[in-house]
Amino acid sequence: MHPKTSNRLGTETSPYLLQHAQNPVDWHPWGPEALEQAHSANKPVLLSIGYSACHWCHVMAHESFEDQAIASLMNQLFVNIKVDREERPDLDKVYQTAHQLLTQRPGGWPLTVFLDPTDKLPFFAGTYFPPEPRHGMPAFSEVLTRVADFYRSQREDIQNQKTPMTDVFRQIEATEPAQGELNDTPLHGVRRELEQAFDSKNGGFGSAPKFPHPGGIERLLRHWAASRNSDEPDVRALHMSTFSLDSMIRSGVYDQLGGGFYRYSVDAEWRIPHFEKMLYDNGPLLALCAEAFQATGETVFNRAATETADWVLREMLAEDGGFFSTLDADSEGEEGLFYVWETNEAKELLGKDWPLLSEHFGLNRPANFEGRHHLYQAKSIAELAKPADEPADQLRTRIDGARATLFQTRDKRVHPHRDEKILTAWNAMMIRGLAIAARHLDKPEYAVAASRAVEFLRKELWRDDRLLATWKDGRARFPAYLDDHAYLIDALLELLQCRWSRDDLAFAIDLAELLLSRFVDEDNGGFYFTADDHEELFHRSRPLSDDSTPSGNAIAARGLLRLGYLLGDTRYIEAAERTLRAAWDPMRQNPHAHTSLTNSLAEFLQPPEILVLRGAPEKLAQWQQRLTAEYQPQRLCYAIPNEADGLPEGLAIRAARGEIFAYLCRGHTCTAGMSLEELTRDVN
Repeated sequence: MHPKTSNRLGTETSPYLLQHAQNPVDWHPWGPEALEQAHSANKPVLLSIGYSACHWCHVMAHESFEDQAIASLMNQLFVNIKVDREERPDLDKVYQTAHQLLTQRPGGWPLTVFLDPTDKLPFFAGTYFPPEPRHGMPAFSEVLTRVADFYRSQREDIQNQKTPMTDVFRQIEATEPAQGELNDTPLHGVRRELEQAFDSKNGGFGSAPKFPHPGGIERLLRHWAASRNSDEPDVRALHMSTFSLDSMIRSGVYDQLGGGFYRYSVDAEWRIPHFEKMLYDNGPLLALCAEAFQATGETVFNRAATETADWVLREMLAEDGGFFSTLDADSEGEEGLFYVWETNEAKELLGKDWPLLSEHFGLNRPANFEGRHHLYQAKSIAELAKPADEPADQLRTRIDGARATLFQTRDKRVHPHRDEKILTAWNAMMIRGLAIAARHLDKPEYAVAASRAVEFLRKELWRDDRLLATWKDGRARFPAYLDDHAYLIDALLELLQCRWSRDDLAFAIDLAELLLSRFVDEDNGGFYFTADDHEELFHRSRPLSDDSTPSGNAIAARGLLRLGYLLGDTRYIEAAERTLRAAWDPMRQNPHAHTSLTNSLAEFLQPPEILVLRGAPEKLAQWQQRLTAEYQPQRLCYAIPNEADGLPEGLAIRAARGEIFAYLCRGHTCTAGMSLEELTRDVN
C-alpha cells in the first residue's frame, strides 16, 4: 500500500479512487477480494460510484467519507467499495438502472448502492446523502444504520425483491427484432419530438437543467440536408439546430475566454454552467461546430470549433499524444472559482475597454454567480456596433485583445484538477471531432493531432489483438467495452478521409471483427456492452438509448455500415441492419431517447455515397477538397494514392489509372471508374 494511504486504493490508477486513498473509510476497489470478504463476513457491500470532476462527489467525500465517526460506522457495518464510473461504465450502467428500479427516480453521481454479497444484486440505493438531515433527505449515518438493520432482519424480504428485479432487467432489453422493411417512421418521430422540446427563445431542448444534446442537433442538421433539394426543404430543422448551437456558443455554457464547452447549464438561458469540462462533450460539439460552419458559412461556428480544438490541444493533450479525460468543476474547493470574475478586478484589467467589454460580457449587470460574474455574451458585436458607430471588425479586434488580457490573468490562477486518465472511447470521440474539423476548417494540424492520438491508442491500449479501455501512468487496464470499439471505428473512418493510412484501415477492420466475434447478440441482433469473456455481472446489458454519450449500438451500426460499403463486405452491413432491427421498437416508441440510432437508421435507408479517388497525392488533395466543399453528410470521400499497397480486396479492385481517377458507390451500386469531370457532373 502507498505510504500516504489509509485504505486499499493507493495502488489504483484512477485519480478519483486516489482522491479517496486517505479517507478513514476502509475502501476497496471492485474485485473478488472485496466481494469475498463481504461474503465471508456476511456484511452487505456499500458500493459508491463517482468520478473525479463530479462536484457532489467531492461534497459527499468531504462531509462523510472524511468524517471519522461516519467512516467508523461504514467500516463496522459494510464492506466499502469505491468505483470510478469512467473506468467501469459496465458497473455504472447496471447499478444506475437498478437505482432507477428501486427508487423510481433517475440516478446520478455520487451513486450509493447497497448489495447482497452473495449475488451482487442491490437491495437499497440512493445518490448523495448529507451528513445530517437536510432538504427532506435523511442523514447518511441514519441511512447506514437502517440499511444494515434491514439486511440483518429482513433477509427474506431482500430475497423476494430480487426475482422481480432480475425479471425487469431481462425485460428492459428483450426487444423483438423488426420483421419486414425498415422505414423512416422513427425519423419523423424524432423530428416531431425535437420540435416539441425546442426552446424557441433560448435554443436547445427542454428546460433547466439544460444539456447540449449534440445528437439531436446533428439529427436536425442532417434532416435539413436530406431535404434541401426537395420542393419543401426543412429550413425549420436547420434553424433549430443552428440557433441552438449558436445560443450555446454565445452563452455561459461555453468558455468565452478559453474555448470549449462545460457539462451543462443549470438554467434555461444557458447562463450558468456546471463548470466541469468533459472530453466526451467537446469531441461531438467540436464536430458539430465544424459541420455547422460548412453548412451555413457562419463565422461563429468556425470560431467556436477553432477555439474548442485549440483548448483541447492546449490543456487536454498528453505528451505522448492521447487526450486527458476531464477538468474539475472546482478549484481551491469552490465550484467555478477559476472561471468567474470580481467586478473591480475585471474593470482594472480592461481599462479603457471596460465600457465595451462590460456590455458585451454582462459585467455591467448584477453578478450572476455567488457574488461574482460568469461571462456570457449579453450583447452581440452586431448589437454593440450600431450605437457605437464603429465597424464590427474593429470591435471584434478590440474584444479579442481584451479577451486575451483576461485569459492571461485567469491562466495564473489555481487551475481546476485535471483527470489524466486516457480513455479509449472518449479519445475516439475527440479524434473524430478533430478529423471533421481538420477537413471543414482546413486545419491540417488537427488531423496530425488526431493521428498521434490513434498511434497512442494502438501502441498503449491494443494488446495481444484486444483493446483495453483506460491508461494512466504507463498502465493500460480493463477490457474495452462496446463504446471503445464502436467509437474508434467511427473515428478511424473519419480520419481516413483526412489522409489515407493502411494501418488505420486495418485497425478499424480488426475492431469490427472483435465486435462480430465477442460482442454480438446472436439471438436478437445488436451488441452487448461487454465482451463474451468479460467479468460476469448480474446482468449483461445491451444498451440502445443515448445517455451522456451516444449509444454504442448506434455508433457500431453507423461504423459497420460505412465500413461494409467501403470494403464491399456484406457481413458488416448485415450486422448493422440486425442492430437497427433489434432497436426498432424502442426507436419507434421513444425516438428522442434513441437519436443516435435514428441517425444510423437514416444512413441505412439512404446508404452513404462513397467516393474513392486514386491518383497522385497533389491531385488527390485538390479534388478531394473540391468534392467535399459543401455540407454533404451522406458523402464519404477517401483519397488513396496510386502507390498505396496492402489494400483489402474490396478496395484493391478500384485500381489507380493515371494521374487521377474516381470510383463512386451508392449503396451496393458502384461505377466502373470515371474521370473527375464525369464524376463532378454525377455528384453535383
